[in-house]
Amino acid sequence: MISIAHIINPVKAKEGSELFIAQPIVFEALRKALVFASGVDVKLFSAHYEEDSEAVPHYFQKTENLKNAILPIAIGINGKKKLPLIKDILQRLYESSTAEYFIYTNTDIIVLPQFYEAVARIIEQGYDAFIINRRRIPKIYNSINDLPFIYSDIGKSHPGFDCFIFKRELFPKFTLGEICVGIPFVEATMMHNLFAHSEKCKLFDNLHLTTHIGMDVMPKRDMDYYWHNRKEFEKIKKELMPSLSVKKMPYAEYSLPKRMFKKALNPAVFTLMNLKLETKTIGEKIRFLLNEFRFRMLKK
Repeated sequence: MISIAHIINPVKAKEGSELFIAQPIVFEALRKALVFASGVDVKLFSAHYEEDSEAVPHYFQKTENLKNAILPIAIGINGKKKLPLIKDILQRLYESSTAEYFIYTNTDIIVLPQFYEAVARIIEQGYDAFIINRRRIPKIYNSINDLPFIYSDIGKSHPGFDCFIFKRELFPKFTLGEICVGIPFVEATMMHNLFAHSEKCKLFDNLHLTTHIGMDVMPKRDMDYYWHNRKEFEKIKKELMPSLSVKKMPYAEYSLPKRMFKKALNPAVFTLMNLKLETKTIGEKIRFLLNEFRFRMLKK
């Protein structure tokens, strides 16, 4: 039986906020997916600050309270948000669970009832890491009573990444820097780590397994936090580049023009970075052909 540990970062959301509405729906959807799962050993975990503990449902296993936050780390940030680091959240899961596979999703991601069974079937196909893109549905749903309609609303596709599944043994290899959650570049950091360190990784962007209330693709940015994460990602990117290749990245199955077109449209996949990878691949092919020519000439 495949064992899975799924962690999220619950918070005590302020009344009137989007998360205040979404989070109870997320919790109930996770509970229902647990009940629905058959032949899969799934446990839910939470990583949270002490002040958010009361927001965590009883069917979650609480990990040690988070202590670090982005504010004391990023000197110069004047915001008041207390945002945890993705490395701390995943470290809590690594220390608390021996499951074969880990899942991290954003706190506003709603899973469908068949989510865990579908994840298990994908794992059985030999993937040691993969990403499932969400669907977007309108802000007309605001209660757990709306779940049947939330499940039924096919919505629209979304290019961003917010659901990551990977083998437990991959986590110690990750380079996560001081990236905080809830801000752009956390998705890019996770995606590039998965594709850099896995043997068989895939982006599933056409499955109706997770959804999100709200149609925005590019929400308003908090620029202080955005620039902090962007600078951190630049450091991470340098470390990961030697382990990345075109054949391991999203859209590798397409031709070069279509591949670059898709990457240019996805805000979490960076065109310049991928041009360097394409150039690296072309260079390797040229060197291979030159060596083949040299060796054939030697045989004459």
